[in-house]
Formats: sequence, C-alpha cells, structure tokens
Amino acid sequence: MTAACTLEELDSLDAGTREALVELLVAVVDDGASVGFLPPLEREEAQSYWDGALGPGVRLWVARSGGRVVGTVQLQLAGRANAVHRAEIAKLMVHPSWRRHGTARALMKEAERKAAELGRELLILDTREGDPSNQLYLSLGWTVAGRIPQYAISADGSRDATVYYFKLLNGGGAEA
Repeated sequence: MTAACTLEELDSLDAGTREALVELLVAVVDDGASVGFLPPLEREEAQSYWDGALGPGVRLWVARSGGRVVGTVQLQLAGRANAVHRAEIAKLMVHPSWRRHGTARALMKEAERKAAELGRELLILDTREGDPSNQLYLSLGWTVAGRIPQYAISADGSRDATVYYFKLLNGGGAEA
C-alpha cells in the first residue's frame, strides 16, 4: 500500500461514500472492467447496486487517498452450514487514474487478513481472462482452478472467458 492510501472497512454507506462508490463503479466500467455491468453505466444503476451491496455476510473496504475513494473490495462470506469455512472476493475495483500504486494489492491483503481472522480457510474469485488482475492474483499466491469460455459479454459484444482462482488460508487442507 502506498503511504498516500488508507483502507477503511465500512458497515454502512453515508451519502458521500455512496456517491464516491457510484463514481468509482461508473469509471471502472466505462474503462472496460468486467465487474457485472456494461458501459455506458447509468448512475442510477450504479446507485441501485451500492444501495444493496452491504447485505448480510458482506464485508466492504474502501481505499482512500486525500479523502477520495480510489478503490474497493468485498469479502462475501458463505453462510450455509457446509460452507462456513469459505468466502468469495468480489468487486475489486481501483479507479483508472489510481492503478499501479499498490491499491488493489493492499485491498486484497486486507480482505485475506480479515477472512483468516474470521476463520475462513478457502477463498475464491473469478476474473475475466486476459485482464491485468490475473497477474495480481497469481503474484498474491492464488491458484488457477479453471476457466469457463464465453462467460461474460463485453462492451463490444464479444464473449470472454473467466478464470476461477482459489487460495487456501491458515494452512487449509485441500490441494488443487
């Protein structure tokens, strides 16, 4: 993490933070990120997403620089009786103007730290094949579990593969 960036876990969204997250989501989608939306993303759709983002079992962090929200990540805790040992990393986003500053790495490490603290031994995530995030996950010790072709539709109408990753924490017992 860079010295100019701080992380904050949120359990609710005040109006200013919600607006900043709306701006972040619109910016990353308009820049081509594959996070479940297509450009041009309407502000109302982004607002609706953030209004429902903090449900049960969801941990949310923001990265701020100079008071500005420059990134976010979610840890979605599985709640079923046979799944209390796992969680999913979701919606890792860094503003296009703030990339390559270590923000995504810091957010991931914090989500992993909290997952371990909560007794979650298995983390999963997926990302579009070919995106720079694939290198980030590999550099953080994540393991490729597989890929699914034609998983997500991109802005140009193409269908892109997604890559699934997992990471075992706290000496978790399974292997690939």
